[in-house]
Amino acid sequence: MASPSPAPSSDPAEPARAGWRRILPKAGTSGGIRFVLRYLRPYRGRYILSLLFLTVGSLAGLAFPKLTGGLVDAFNHSGTAAREMLDHSMLLLLGALVVQSLFGYLRVVIAGSVSERALADLRGDLYAHMIRMPIRFFHEGRVGELTSRLTADVTQIGSTITTVSAELLRQTIILLGGIALVASTSPRLTTIILIGIPIAVTLALVLGRSLRSRSRELQDMLAGLNTVAEETFQGIVAVKAFTGERYETERYNTRLGSIVRLALRVVRLRGAFISGMIFILFGGLVGVIWYGGTLVQVGELSVGALTSFVLYGIFVGGAMGSFADLYASFQSGMGAGERIRLILDTPPEIALQSDASASTPPVRNGALALRDVRFSYPSRPDVPVLDGITLDVPAGTSLAVVGPSGAGKSTLAGIVLRLFEPTEGEMLIDAAPASTRGLVEHRSAVGLVPQEVTLFGGTIAENIAYGKPDASREQIREAARQANALEFIENFPEGFETVVGERGVQLSGGQRQRVAIARAIIKNPTVLILDEATSSLDAASERLVQDALRTVMQGRTTIVIAHRLSTIRSVDRVVVLERGRVAESGRYDELLAAGGAFARMVALQQFEGESSMRDTGSDIGIAERGIEA
Repeated sequence: MASPSPAPSSDPAEPARAGWRRILPKAGTSGGIRFVLRYLRPYRGRYILSLLFLTVGSLAGLAFPKLTGGLVDAFNHSGTAAREMLDHSMLLLLGALVVQSLFGYLRVVIAGSVSERALADLRGDLYAHMIRMPIRFFHEGRVGELTSRLTADVTQIGSTITTVSAELLRQTIILLGGIALVASTSPRLTTIILIGIPIAVTLALVLGRSLRSRSRELQDMLAGLNTVAEETFQGIVAVKAFTGERYETERYNTRLGSIVRLALRVVRLRGAFISGMIFILFGGLVGVIWYGGTLVQVGELSVGALTSFVLYGIFVGGAMGSFADLYASFQSGMGAGERIRLILDTPPEIALQSDASASTPPVRNGALALRDVRFSYPSRPDVPVLDGITLDVPAGTSLAVVGPSGAGKSTLAGIVLRLFEPTEGEMLIDAAPASTRGLVEHRSAVGLVPQEVTLFGGTIAENIAYGKPDASREQIREAARQANALEFIENFPEGFETVVGERGVQLSGGQRQRVAIARAIIKNPTVLILDEATSSLDAASERLVQDALRTVMQGRTTIVIAHRLSTIRSVDRVVVLERGRVAESGRYDELLAAGGAFARMVALQQFEGESSMRDTGSDIGIAERGIEA
């Protein structure tokens, strides 16, 4: 089989990112700083203490050039006085080193503990908030980009708290303190250093702005590259099945090539900036040494003072050179904080129900009614998915929803589960508008058995108990029995403690489906949604699953989204959807006799089934056709 053609160079992630960000509020200029400070506020005492220790350590560091100058001057003397002067200078240097080391250690430990606690609070809040966002937040986003907020952005904020902000303060102290000390040593030599500051600032503004912009763009592209890898790994079965290894490799390498080209531009900009700063720094030092040497020769300046001045010049130049990178890193951290803040400031769907009436009784019998319900997805508001749906499902009865792909069947199930709210019209449950109940209360009364079962990477018992976290082992076992899952579970060596693997890969399709049914049974919902729960199963597995479904449907209001029409013979009523509207409604036999859209769908499926059996030429197929005749 031929491999697909190489991926185009355009970035397909852009529409998804744009769609995801549509539901977020607009960014503010200083929102990131305020946001980070919000999470530092509970630990502000310790954080301020760490900054105090940083200040003391930085001031101790500023003493080194002065004390070194005194040490050099001691070399120009002889006798006992020179030895005492040398010892005194050395003791002061050691004392300054001890102070700097001790306070530096305390600062790192305290700031690190503050950062880890603040980041834990932030990461916990962000995860809890994201998981409560509306379903379209996840439909319009990409998994890689969302997890990047939890990982890369939070890590970037932590680096800003512990390293970047501390270095900004340290270099500011060194810059201002160094200028003040060199000015007190020799005002004339200070002029030479001050001449270089405007040049360095101009260079930082010109190249630094471009460097920050390119660096931010590079980070976004790296996030997109990670998303490609994550999506490929998640869909590795499809990649293998369609021999898409070459295609995915070329798609990844296309993105990677764009990243390398941008990274090289960043490297050239960074190289130009660093080279320019080094030229300004050492050019200034050359001028200081030359002019300072003339002052030493005429006796206006000592060798030790000149040494101190040169060292202070190096300190000031180094501080100036580091500001552009530190500021860029600080802006990246604040940008990460702003991206997270936008998510946290977006109301989750649970909070949107805060106006629910406290007097509304809980869902009891599960009678459902839809009144002229219309719905369009926010990304396609001009395309109606449901167009004036009116239905009544009495309590304890079953309704099958059938129709061609794209007719709105799964969207209707999403409306019942309140994953989506109607654009127009309303849904009633127990004769009360569904919107008067909170989402948690509503969804607690609704169970779902989907076509594509999602199992979590724990044990079978944990996956069944997901429907009722406080369930006892006896309740879990009984739910498995009713779902026809007990036999295969107990055949595993570990039984209910069998780990299902990521997304349930250790279980077959029928086994996963029965675990999902057990999960719905243990939840004991009033309303049950079966979304094509048997469409992808073989005949043997389908029979077991159908038996389990008949058990879970008893006494519950049930919505059956069906693809195989032969599986809905026993439902109370069938609704045929076409282009988001109800085309037909009635009992299975009534619709079949009417000869309309439903009858044509049944005939088509029977024809396809008979054609398939003729192709196999099996005795079973011949026998089944004889029975149908």
